[in-house]
Amino acid sequence: QVQLVESGGGLEQAGGSLRLSCAASGSIASSTTVGWFRQAPGKEREFVAAVSWSDGSTDYADSLKGRFTISRDNAKNTVYLQMDSLKPEDTAVYYCAARGGRRTSNLARMYGYWGQGTQVTVSS
Repeated sequence: QVQLVESGGGLEQAGGSLRLSCAASGSIASSTTVGWFRQAPGKEREFVAAVSWSDGSTDYADSLKGRFTISRDNAKNTVYLQMDSLKPEDTAVYYCAARGGRRTSNLARMYGYWGQGTQVTVSS
């Protein structure tokens, strides 16, 4: 079992930055991948970024490359999502998710563990 707790969401102006944290506990193995997804009102959940716990390899949604950065701190069992140059369309609930396997995945159905989500609101 893996437990995930997100934090760091809030209200930010367009052009600003936020850093989300995902604290993981439980059976965190080296063969684990952690991803971030987001869901805006009335829209489907979409992939944001993912990182492999073992080697730190990353994957991003093409539309977010260059603005969002995912990283991990193995000692703290925490994954971060640095979000820069925020836009109103980034407004969503952001979820942290984990799956077994060293390879990252951009498919929500591949992740078996989910956090409760943290709200990010970007004002224009």
